[in-house]
Amino acid sequence: MTSIVDVILAPALGAFYYDDQAAIRQGRDADGAFYAGAPVTPGFAAVRVPAAALGIGLVLSTGAVAWGDMVSVQYSGAAGRDPLFQPAAIAALVRAVVAPRLIGRPAGHADANAAIAFADHAGKRLPIAVEYGVSQALLQAEAMASQLTVAEVVAQLHDLPLPTRPVPIFAQSGDDRYNNVDKMILKRVDLLPHGLINAREKFGPDGAAFLDYVRWVAGRVRALGSQDYQPVLHFDVYGWIGLGIGLDPLAVAGFCARVAEAVPGWRVNIECPADYGSIDAQIDHYAHIVEAVDARTDAVAIVADEYCNTLADISRFCDARAGHIVQIKTPDVGSLLDTALAIRHAKAAGIGAYCGGSCAETDLSARICVHVAVATQADMMLAKPGMGVDEAITIVGNEQARLIAAMQAKAAARA
Repeated sequence: MTSIVDVILAPALGAFYYDDQAAIRQGRDADGAFYAGAPVTPGFAAVRVPAAALGIGLVLSTGAVAWGDMVSVQYSGAAGRDPLFQPAAIAALVRAVVAPRLIGRPAGHADANAAIAFADHAGKRLPIAVEYGVSQALLQAEAMASQLTVAEVVAQLHDLPLPTRPVPIFAQSGDDRYNNVDKMILKRVDLLPHGLINAREKFGPDGAAFLDYVRWVAGRVRALGSQDYQPVLHFDVYGWIGLGIGLDPLAVAGFCARVAEAVPGWRVNIECPADYGSIDAQIDHYAHIVEAVDARTDAVAIVADEYCNTLADISRFCDARAGHIVQIKTPDVGSLLDTALAIRHAKAAGIGAYCGGSCAETDLSARICVHVAVATQADMMLAKPGMGVDEAITIVGNEQARLIAAMQAKAAARA
């Protein structure tokens, strides 16, 4: 029986930055890759800091090492999320608490090992980033011990058939909101462009600048894409519909309908149209927004993001139908075992399951998320990490292709 004999740690970097969302919303000016001015969210030494991560390796009795990366999301400390990731404090916690819980355990039981590793400490849940990275390593350990892929491990845990098709990929533009759209068109991504509508000038008076951008994206796809290429237009507006035109759910829904009217014939996803300041208010108002949008158009889907963090949060949003789609933002969910449960819960509720994440993640966390998303057949997943577009599409797209090829080969061998 393969067992876990040691736990090792390695310094790591995420592919983007941790940004103080509250400070940016207050109007901090960008200065190249930096933001001017002081931060306001606790833990931030500047408005933008490098995305720190921490690798955790489970050394197996076979000599193999199963790795995972503990990392957080770009907008740490916002909308009910854990505070800014602090590698030294996380390393000390893992050595003192998590490692003793895992050393000596059999490697082939990711779910049981996760239950032991993630038990409360000092009366509190472990940091979400710890759950995230350790669950990656536990799934890898079981896959190694069983000579399976992580996708097969997840499928077995949920009694699911082996996956036969990839998951649609959504690419995000970052601030290079025009050139990166061309990259997405060239690579025929399934959903685009994100757009990073996170500041007043990007939304514009009464949303005029945003509507112009929506029209430009649709026109660019028509001008440069082939006739059979019809991606979904997905825009993350970071609450700016609410900030720009007011928080009344009917007004927010009306503006969302205007977006669809601006680009007839397109499917449009609008992520985080408004921020109501708490999970209870977000769920209540989003349920009304969804109802009002449905009465106006079937071309728009509202995507829940802020305050939709953990498995419990996601379940509440789905049960209240407070979104047509929920972003299952993997570093905010914590354990990837919970991500699998969240995807399945959303699909069972008739809500779109978006296996998301963050540009601040690592190559390793992105690749393991592919296995969870494909095994559970999420409705879409984020191309991650980073904001360069090409790299994220390559990491996620190639991992999906390799996985599907391996599953097809196994199916052929059994036939």
